[in-house]
Amino acid sequence: MASKQKITLDQPQAIPLDRLRLSDANVRRIKPGQSVAELADSIARRGLLHNLNVRPILDSEGNPTGDFEVPAGGRRYRALQLLVKQKRLANNAPIPCRIRAANGDILAEEDSLAENSERVSLHPLDQFRGMQALAAKGNAVEDIAAHFFVTPAVVRQRLKLASVSPKLLDIYGDDGMSLETLMAFTVNTSRVVGFSLAMAYSTRRSVSRCSSAAWGSGPATSWSSKLWWAWVWLRAPERARFLRIARAAVAT
Repeated sequence: MASKQKITLDQPQAIPLDRLRLSDANVRRIKPGQSVAELADSIARRGLLHNLNVRPILDSEGNPTGDFEVPAGGRRYRALQLLVKQKRLANNAPIPCRIRAANGDILAEEDSLAENSERVSLHPLDQFRGMQALAAKGNAVEDIAAHFFVTPAVVRQRLKLASVSPKLLDIYGDDGMSLETLMAFTVNTSRVVGFSLAMAYSTRRSVSRCSSAAWGSGPATSWSSKLWWAWVWLRAPERARFLRIARAAVAT
């Protein structure tokens, strides 16, 4: 049996920014969620985390012109150009690039499509853990928010998950519940109650039994507890039922 040929990864090379040109082969046409200005600020703070994918531009006779097109990494290219315009980056600054053959087997459009299609957004639970690590190392909520272009309220919401039972986080991480439902468990910070709620959610026990397990003696009777249980157990598909129970709970 013939052995499989091992692949060889290209090493990045530095190319002056003023020798780069945005390629018409870039498949991204719709405005992305993160603005170019935000990406420029991120590059100014952290550097270019991902190399540009470029190809030599050939003249009419097929000879290299010394310039390179950018079919994959258009937003990064625009962000770098914005930094030049803001006088925060030299026009000829060396940019780490992965150079592909101009007439190789892989089309420029394929590189662009693959780079954009294979990108996976960060799961909110991973985002929470990252923010929690930053907060534990002394970063203020406002600073974390500024670094990742979100509001302080979003950071505080994510950090609230620190009060939730690890069992619940595992259920959420396995897509067993929505973020909206998980956040309902942050209302009460008691680890005992949180663990009981986790067991309740995962085993679908009755509300009365779970209330008793959580509070130690009989079903919870306060309106806030009933509201909490109604939210956890009935959730969005049964909003009408939830509202009826909530109204009755407030009346007690």
